Amino acid sequence: MFQVENYKGTREENYELVLKQLQALIADEPNFIANLSNASALLNVFLTEVNWVGFYLTDETKQDMLVLGPFQGLPACVRIPFGRGVCGTAASSMETQLVADVHAFPGHIACDAASQSEIVVPMVDDGKVIGVLDIDSPIKNRFDELDKVYLEKFVSILLADA
Repeated sequence: MFQVENYKGTREENYELVLKQLQALIADEPNFIANLSNASALLNVFLTEVNWVGFYLTDETKQDMLVLGPFQGLPACVRIPFGRGVCGTAASSMETQLVADVHAFPGHIACDAASQSEIVVPMVDDGKVIGVLDIDSPIKNRFDELDKVYLEKFVSILLADA
């Protein structure tokens, strides 16, 4: 069901298929962490040229701090303050961060030295940031507006069932 070989359409068609797969994966599962785990695995299989896919969640005890959640990739930074790095900037601004070159991003936090570009989509529920979807690539300029649009839809589906 989730083989990369299944994705033979246009990028838009492939993303639409992934959105449907996500909906099927989470349809009957109420546990948010389980759904985030499957969501990170799904994106890791679907996306090419990525080296890290996962989630940082707002710490329940310290609301201006992100803490590592479900992910696929090398071990990562555990805590990121709001406003720091790409993830913290996405969390504090509540806006998707599309970064062509992470080394040019002020305050970038280098968890994996291989990362060259990054996209971070905030997860906002009821006006409050509950976390971010973070995806890194070892290639500069890996992510574009199409990725932004569809990854924002991906997050919306996750939040609709949260």
